[in-house]
Amino acid sequence: MTRLWLIRHGPTHAKRMVGWTDLPADLSDRAALARLDATLPNAPIVSSDLRRAVATADAVQSTRRRLPHRRDLREFHYGDWEDQAFDSIDSPALRFYFDAPGAQRAPNGESWDDVDARVQAAIARLARGPDLIVVAHMGVILTLWARATGLPPFDALAQKIDNLSLTRIDLTANGPTAIFANRVP
Repeated sequence: MTRLWLIRHGPTHAKRMVGWTDLPADLSDRAALARLDATLPNAPIVSSDLRRAVATADAVQSTRRRLPHRRDLREFHYGDWEDQAFDSIDSPALRFYFDAPGAQRAPNGESWDDVDARVQAAIARLARGPDLIVVAHMGVILTLWARATGLPPFDALAQKIDNLSLTRIDLTANGPTAIFANRVP
């Protein structure tokens, strides 16, 4: 069994579609980072290779062993919608993308199914010990949450995942088990 400790990176304060856009995280809430660090086990820590996840992982690393950053733990790639203001890309296609997540891809980007497959493969390669800390993105965490809860993607999107929150999923011989989501220590 491996206990996954999933952390959503610090906030970017962006008011647009941010997937692979490489924005920094606001890590000025040192008290929140200290509480998060104190909650985590002494386990290996890995992050997406995007700056906001790398910096958040660095902020809570402490004496934990750092694994190399992972491109396969990135947020959804929104393709043509990437880094665009929501009101400038509002369309039936955008609404369908979120109302019926699954095989529907963002134009020149990824679908829920693409990200789910990418993340599942990454976690399968990484989950080798009793605990693994993963600093990633809301979409990454939600694909894992959907699998662990058995929720369809649309319902999983209703699960709130705040910045600097902690979600835990246990990977057991019988499959993933949801323990808790969106805890802010």
